[in-house]
Amino acid sequence: MNNNSLSDLTPVFFLQTFILELMHASEQQGQKHCEQLIEHIAKTAGCFFEETYRSNTHKNELLDIESYTELILGLKNNIGGKFSLASSNPDCITVTNACCPFGDRVTNFPELCRMTSSVFGGIAARNFGYAKVEIKQSIARHDGKCEVCVYTNPNAAKDRPGTEYTDTTPVKEIQDITELHSRIEQSMQQIWRKQGKQPAKKHQSPAIIAKSPTMQKILQSIEIIAPTLATVLIQGQTGVGKELIARAIHAMSDRCNNPFIPINCGAIPESLIESALFGHEKGAFTGAVEVHQGYFERAEGGTLFLDEVDSLSPAAQTRLLRVLQEGELERVGGKQTLAVDLRIISATNNNLEELVKQGLFRNDLYYRINVVRLSIPPLAERPEDLPYLVQLILQRLNKKYNKTVESVSREVMQQIRAYPWPGNVRELENILERSILFATGKEMTKLDLELSADSNNAEHWKDIKEDAIAKAERSFLDSSLKQHQGDIKKIAEDMGITSRAVYTKLKKHEINLADYRRA
Repeated sequence: MNNNSLSDLTPVFFLQTFILELMHASEQQGQKHCEQLIEHIAKTAGCFFEETYRSNTHKNELLDIESYTELILGLKNNIGGKFSLASSNPDCITVTNACCPFGDRVTNFPELCRMTSSVFGGIAARNFGYAKVEIKQSIARHDGKCEVCVYTNPNAAKDRPGTEYTDTTPVKEIQDITELHSRIEQSMQQIWRKQGKQPAKKHQSPAIIAKSPTMQKILQSIEIIAPTLATVLIQGQTGVGKELIARAIHAMSDRCNNPFIPINCGAIPESLIESALFGHEKGAFTGAVEVHQGYFERAEGGTLFLDEVDSLSPAAQTRLLRVLQEGELERVGGKQTLAVDLRIISATNNNLEELVKQGLFRNDLYYRINVVRLSIPPLAERPEDLPYLVQLILQRLNKKYNKTVESVSREVMQQIRAYPWPGNVRELENILERSILFATGKEMTKLDLELSADSNNAEHWKDIKEDAIAKAERSFLDSSLKQHQGDIKKIAEDMGITSRAVYTKLKKHEINLADYRRA
């Protein structure tokens, strides 16, 4: 390197590069190392910045709001930020910026926002006795700017998101969430060890990654609702880990020693769903040669997880409502009432409220299963979780394929952070599994995203095809309704489906049957 090259290494550029390289090296060391490093740097840096400010301004007393604002703006702007004061009052200081001190590459490490939070919060708590830092917007999250609110009054901060600080330490938030995470994982591991006798390579123990603020709130919700009897509705896109959250609720509940039965309602044919869930008596229908206990009876004392609950038939919805209201059921073809004691956790990737409005899901059932709702964010909204998920998945894949890949390269991690992951954690697992097969050595240097792009194109084609089918179906219904003047039986014969199915399609397409019948 010549002298001209050295001239490019300004203090700000050097600081940015050093911190980012340190972050990349740290995230390869495991899940806790990176977070601990951020907190340690923030605590040390905050004390240093405050001491330097006091030395330069000759201030020995506690800082007032104006001095504190001058300090945090000055320290950020001196290392390459463009911070300015947006508003200030005795309860809250809000600052904004359009340029991150860590440079554009901060989008690869949104965890660094925790450093800003801890520096601002630590200094404020030492001088005002209390602080809560809320990062409303962040360049690291592609918001285009940062907006940071520092609350110095606990009453003003009440019900606001963010990290709290008292004196020199965050109010045990990080420690508490770590301990909670550990308790949940231990409970899930204990159940898995009791129930799991399968080969370890095929069945991995459950683990939740919750380094992002949104997932940490999910953990806190699990701890609150798990010991209760409340039914839970888990909403989230396909692949975000809804069943994993349901298992965590079960593991932390008093029912943990009883069965956890997961059911994908969408995978069971409509003609069999009632029998599968509620059981049937001998002779109830052709082929029913013996009594069959359904999933509800098999989950007695434990938890029944109904994934894709929105796919239940109207009849199954009615039976489910009775179980929730009365705690009893009848098998298909049976006359005896059976008492059942179990907890229902439901999940969906659709908007149930919209389905209720369309008449495709029972309104009374919706309110019964929606006593507590948990919304699992998509992976694209959880960037802090990505490096830890990658590390966990690599560990599992190494065991499965006898590999020794310990980490991914900087370029691969940048690809992972830049990709939108429409298939969420499940897609990340598939991509890493495909990529690790061709990896050599201890570092993955290539990520095979090509098939994922093809998959996205396939999903796009699927949407186009479904839209075309829906339009054709509506057009056929319209012409058939006019031809038969709203006679549902004749329309059902034309379409080769049941009358009930015709009514369902009319609701789906928001067609008013009365418009086609003779006055």
